Amino acid sequence: MSDASPAPGRILYIDDDPGLGRLVERALQARGYRVELAGTGEDGLERARAGQIDLIALDHHLPDQTGLDLLPALRALPDAPPVIYVTGSEDTRVAVAALKAGAVDYVWKDLQGQFRELLGEAVDTALRQETLRRDKERAEAAVREARDRAELLLREVNHRVANSLTLVAALARMQTNAVSDPAAKLALEEMQARISAIAGIHRRLYTSQDVEAVELDAYLAGLVEELQVSMRASGRDHAIHLEAEPIQLATDKAVSLGVVVTELVTNAYKYAYPAEIQGEIRVHVSRNGPDTLSLIVEDDGIGWTGEGETRGTGLGSRIIRAMASNLRSELTYIPGPTGTRAALSFQT
Repeated sequence: MSDASPAPGRILYIDDDPGLGRLVERALQARGYRVELAGTGEDGLERARAGQIDLIALDHHLPDQTGLDLLPALRALPDAPPVIYVTGSEDTRVAVAALKAGAVDYVWKDLQGQFRELLGEAVDTALRQETLRRDKERAEAAVREARDRAELLLREVNHRVANSLTLVAALARMQTNAVSDPAAKLALEEMQARISAIAGIHRRLYTSQDVEAVELDAYLAGLVEELQVSMRASGRDHAIHLEAEPIQLATDKAVSLGVVVTELVTNAYKYAYPAEIQGEIRVHVSRNGPDTLSLIVEDDGIGWTGEGETRGTGLGSRIIRAMASNLRSELTYIPGPTGTRAALSFQT
């Protein structure tokens, strides 16, 4: 007999031998279990359907069917209790079939009657395992519930952040309209674009099922559209063409990439083409390999190689370097016959 004292449980023993049933009942009661007996498969199934059974011990030979015939119906019950298969057959195929059908264990009936002791040990073990399984399921359910609650709260946070950043961008736009100094107006327009780039990430996050990653093509499409509208309102009208593969990117990296795109496109708007010329700006995002992304922003304007004195305050260049550093990368300029071609590659 096991040294551990099993928790009280209700056992249903299905066997057509009433004398053996009473012996099994006494043996299991000695271990602290409450035992109910059923002489046929139908009686056993009806009792199991009534519930409050912790484990079923099922004999192979029954008057109306075999235990293998009954086992699928027992396992199909809601919140089905574990089943230990009892058989006097020495054919191992019977035991294998019972295990495949869902029994947690099997016990051989022997002529010396030791199987009652073995059955008691099997019941102890099966109930301990069932307790562990149910505890694990409850713990996993609690973890899923906590994760779902955290994701819901995070979506709400992203919603509020996006709304707040949109308000800040609107205030910057109002301030832009209120100032007359060209340099101040330009600085406010650029700040508005940077705020909109970050707000776009949070909008994507609170409408997405995945709060840890962003659909990069959709995010960049919205960002490019906002940039074009903003620049057109400031009197610069260049077409922006986006080619982006459908890629999921971690949120922090998407923020850095969005800011880089914003700065490069804004620079192209300001410096690539003379005031009277309308040109094209192209943004390409693609995979270079399984774990590498490539960003290229190019135009057909007067050209810039990254060398020499920067135009403007240089703030945009410092922002680009900081964002590239976040991506563990560095912006490079690819020389060509005309225009500017800025490239950035990084690990996803």
